[in-house]
Amino acid sequence: MNDKSVLGLTTNCVLFGEKKKKEVIARVDTGATKSSIDEKLAQEIGVGPELKKTLVKSAHGTRQRAVVVVDLMIGGQMKRSEFTLADRAHLKYPVLIGQNVMKSGFMIDPSKKLK
Repeated sequence: MNDKSVLGLTTNCVLFGEKKKKEVIARVDTGATKSSIDEKLAQEIGVGPELKKTLVKSAHGTRQRAVVVVDLMIGGQMKRSEFTLADRAHLKYPVLIGQNVMKSGFMIDPSKKLK
């Protein structure tokens, strides 16, 4: 268990795209199966192309979203993972980290604060 990085409920991460990289604060959500990135942020840094479409269930209902691959640095680890594209402009965090990223070597400590 000591080889796992510990994340808080929010965490700093760096996203890498074809155009540029960008550091953001991401929301960690253990209830989310897939990670999500704001559509405009994805376009700004140059991620894509769209791999496929997937159905996403949320409190707002079920809808189809595009899926892209994003390279990111999180918890001191470089990861490549699938993210759904979503309009997150109305939300505080442009990126949501879901189980698909967390299961590859992270533990969550809700008391951990950003540095």
